[in-house]
Amino acid sequence: MKQRYRLFRRGETWYSHDGLDGKQQTLGTKDKSVALRLLNAKNEASQQSSINLQIARVYLTAGDPVAGKRTWQNVMDSMAATKKGSTRTRWDRAMREEPFNLIRELTLFETRAEHFLKALTTGSISTNIFLRRLHNFALDMNWLPTPVIPRRQWPKIVFEEKRGITWEEHQKILAGERNPEWIAYYKMLWHVGGAQSDVANLCAEDVDWEHKVIGFRRMKTGAAVQIHFGANLENLLADLPGEGPLFPRLSLMTESDRGSLFRRRCRLTGVKDVSLHSYRYAWAERARAAGYPERFAQEALGHGSKAVHRAYAKAAKVKIPALEDYEKRAAEKACSSPNAQCST
Repeated sequence: MKQRYRLFRRGETWYSHDGLDGKQQTLGTKDKSVALRLLNAKNEASQQSSINLQIARVYLTAGDPVAGKRTWQNVMDSMAATKKGSTRTRWDRAMREEPFNLIRELTLFETRAEHFLKALTTGSISTNIFLRRLHNFALDMNWLPTPVIPRRQWPKIVFEEKRGITWEEHQKILAGERNPEWIAYYKMLWHVGGAQSDVANLCAEDVDWEHKVIGFRRMKTGAAVQIHFGANLENLLADLPGEGPLFPRLSLMTESDRGSLFRRRCRLTGVKDVSLHSYRYAWAERARAAGYPERFAQEALGHGSKAVHRAYAKAAKVKIPALEDYEKRAAEKACSSPNAQCST
């Protein structure tokens, strides 16, 4: 077997040269016999590691014929097959990012922690999120014998602060927009807090006028959503098409196109640091500030909504009324009931 390391001298000190990566490292001695012993130890350790790897590959291949050839690209493709619609589009876009090129053709069996860490340091928050999903999928499928990076050693995901769009910003956007369909769309987002694609694809058939409910299934999760509407939203719905899509042109656009046009509108009106998704955060924050029960907000936006969790956890400030006011209100309500006897 070819030796990985070879010996050479620079000045009076002996060095080793790595035939794989070309790195040169001092052996810390001027004695050739000591240097040879150290070099032989490095070569033996390298050979033993290679032998162990070959043995492990033989065992794994016996149970899984492609174990030794499965790459991270294979894992990416397998995960993509489990996704649909816009989720599949986001997944494919994420997998094309530059940091994943560092591991794309690397076999799972030969992946080391430093491979992942290099991809994580050259990537972004998105890289961390999607690489975790790839890693966990491979572990769940028993394609990895052990974790590449232990769970507690993954770099912490720190998201940028997100916020809801304010009423003033919403009014600026409406004032700067001339297209009636876009104006109605922004108003609908403000009233229902739906995801941009869910709202853009609403149809007249989703509106139950008798019970004043808008019902649809979220495109992202398939979860059923029911939103009760009041007078303002009722007036808005009355001006929209009575059949088919409520927003005919917007429903034909892609999510990215709608987002790009909204960002352009924000630039023209001087509104900063918001996206179409900020309407969803705004709805949750308004609900929290108004004392809307969290379970109701979850029903309206979805039980897995991060917007609800964030708003009800810390974002919105609530003015808590005094207990005596609640007691007084309850007493007045009791006195107004038939046959009630109240002391004065």
